[in-house]
Amino acid sequence: MIPFVLENPFLAVVVAGLWITLLLYSFSSVWWLLEVLVLSYGWQQSTDHSDWEFSDIQVRVLTINAENVVQATVNSVPEAIDDVRVIAETEIDVDGADVHVVPEDFECAATNKGRAVEWARRHIEADHEYVLYLDEDTLMTGFEGVPDADVIQFTEKPLYTGSRLAYLCEVFRIGYQYEQLAFHRLRYPLYAWGGGVAIRQAIEDEITWDVATITEDTNFIWRAADNRDLSYQLVDARFRNQAPSSLRSLVRQRRRWISGTIRDGSLLPVSYWPLYYTRIIAWTFSPFVPLLVVAAYLFPGSAPSLELYGTISLALVTILFVYTFAGVVGYRKHPLLWPVFLLLTPVGVLFHSLGALWGLFRPIENFEVTEKVDPTVIEDVHDSVEQGDITDHDGTKRLIRESAADYQSDIFDD
Repeated sequence: MIPFVLENPFLAVVVAGLWITLLLYSFSSVWWLLEVLVLSYGWQQSTDHSDWEFSDIQVRVLTINAENVVQATVNSVPEAIDDVRVIAETEIDVDGADVHVVPEDFECAATNKGRAVEWARRHIEADHEYVLYLDEDTLMTGFEGVPDADVIQFTEKPLYTGSRLAYLCEVFRIGYQYEQLAFHRLRYPLYAWGGGVAIRQAIEDEITWDVATITEDTNFIWRAADNRDLSYQLVDARFRNQAPSSLRSLVRQRRRWISGTIRDGSLLPVSYWPLYYTRIIAWTFSPFVPLLVVAAYLFPGSAPSLELYGTISLALVTILFVYTFAGVVGYRKHPLLWPVFLLLTPVGVLFHSLGALWGLFRPIENFEVTEKVDPTVIEDVHDSVEQGDITDHDGTKRLIRESAADYQSDIFDD
């Protein structure tokens, strides 16, 4: 090895860089497998029953002014929940909920969505045990109440809204999010989805939302975990939200996520940093993993250890397909459709990571809202959804299929 380095210093630097990249990506991939295959054990124990009833919950829906979208969300809230609030930036008319408009002169450290949530915390009276936060496009499904924990995260399953590539990226992402099954074993859950999260009101008042961030949901849960022995539980209810309606919206959304994630990373203890930052690298540079394989096999024998390098990098490429496979299983796609999604994995990986790569090198400071479509658009692009199905949906039931065991035989109709 030493003679090779002395004779080929430039190539030695290139090979060293390839190995460093590979090892960082390997660490993230092995951790994901550990979470899904080992640390996830016992997570279902937290969803066997609901300790708190509907009357113990206040629902808050966050929006700017998407009236029709919010109306569908409010309609999906089970009737037994009698306290539903909409927190908006402008006056809108929504049946079945009290609408509160955040005053323009309200000032706090939080900005954008965080500012609205903080205003609601300070000014909306709630004598309930939990506040359940929903995004403007979150359709509740399979809701039976909440188990006893400080933070209860409900899983998501984005609906196709017209962009096939964006939907493919969401299937890939939902597959990766199977790692959430292990978060109950971590003191600091690695991220949170604010579109479906119930928080014990006493914890919310103690921690508050009054900080400057563009990823307020994850920021809150990290600060809460740092402040106390936080109990966290996952409920695999698969709330339905909208996949981005265009690739442009998807890329900008991912850019915001990675920007906020990097900015708030200092909230985590140092012991989490190796895991945390290697995951960022894995996300942003996933499309380049196949190139690592090419680099190893394009110049066989040009440097020591490249044969081993090629074997490892090929195994990591396989992991990308595992994420997609987990996604199609989560979506209950028919086995005949699995090859289609697996073959499209490189495309999904590319666009899922493009926004993250953009945010890594050019992070943003301001919250950018992902545009939502009217519920009628969703009904139009889904053959299994008839006009009025979303409007009439009851959040205690499934939106499309009557049983979670049924397969979906259409690529986009889910």
